[in-house]
Formats: sequence, structure tokens, C-alpha cells
Amino acid sequence: MNFLEERILKDGVVKEGNVLKVDSFLNHQMDINLFDQMGEEFKKRFAGKKINKILTIEASGIGIACIVARHFNVPVVFAKKSKSINIDGETYVAQVESFTHKCVNQVLVSKRFLSPEDNILIIDDFLANGCALRGLISIIENAGATVSGIGIAIEKGFQRGGKEIREAGYQLESLAIVEEMDAKNGTVTFR
Repeated sequence: MNFLEERILKDGVVKEGNVLKVDSFLNHQMDINLFDQMGEEFKKRFAGKKINKILTIEASGIGIACIVARHFNVPVVFAKKSKSINIDGETYVAQVESFTHKCVNQVLVSKRFLSPEDNILIIDDFLANGCALRGLISIIENAGATVSGIGIAIEKGFQRGGKEIREAGYQLESLAIVEEMDAKNGTVTFR
């Protein structure tokens, strides 16, 4: 059992509807020492890969992505869920359905921050059905950039996202893969 699986068992809460609540350390209150361990582990798993940018999606992936970026010494770009007056010029856009929020968002990245020369590591907190990842992959492809790898904190292995992304040929590294959750007993089983 690895450090993230141990933390999930200690502080995670299983809720009805296949929801794993990890807001006390991952995606509301953030344990930066844990994030640092995650960054170190992603650096090991993607050693030898050419990576010059980290890409994530607003909002929960940003904290993790920033710490991972420190380990790679590269900048972070995050896809925004709404266009604001701060975003000038053309953007890459993708439709992304959120498992957690049960809605479809149009996410966008300014064309100024992605180019065909970029080798990108995608980082996110959760992987369920893979909608967010497919949206980020399409943005990277539209920019003519390269997906060098994908790092996920927690993957719900019982949902289709991870399998589909791996079958598409991407190096997908998840630090914890949940095989099963039981809300009645509050238990989590890892792959």
C-alpha cells in the first residue's frame, strides 16, 4: 500500500453514488507535504520523458499540478471553465462533462500558452469516466503539442475512463486506483 492509499483509508469518506470525499487533504483543504510526495512520485514515473509544461483543469487539479511542476521545474497551465476579460485573443476550447458536478463545462486555454513545441504532462486529482482528460487531450492536439503523459492522484478503476485512456496509447499513471467502494461500510479497496 502506498502513501496516498494509506491517506485515503485514514481520512477519506465514502459516500453514496460512488463518491470518495477527500476534501480534508486533497481538493478543499490541501496537504502540501502529501502533494510534495505526489510530485516526487510523478517525477519518478515520468523520468526520461520530455516535459516542458504541466496542464490541468480548473479547479481541484491546480494545487497538485503546481507542486508537480516544481519537481519538473516547468510552468503550469490550467484550462479555465469560463472565459473572463483576462483572457485575450484566441483560445483552444473543449466540452467537458463533470462526474462530480453533473454538468457540462466549456473549458479553454489561451493559444498563447500552448504551442507545437510543447511536451505536456497532464495532472489531475480524479479520473472517473475520463471526460476531463479527453477534453485536455483534444486541446493539446489542437495546439499541435504532444501529450507526454498523464498523472492522476486517484483513479476510480471501476469506471471506464482509465481503461479507455490507456487503450488509446497514453502513459497514464494513477497513484491510487480504487477498485471498489462501499458507502454502507465506509470501505475502499485498491487495485
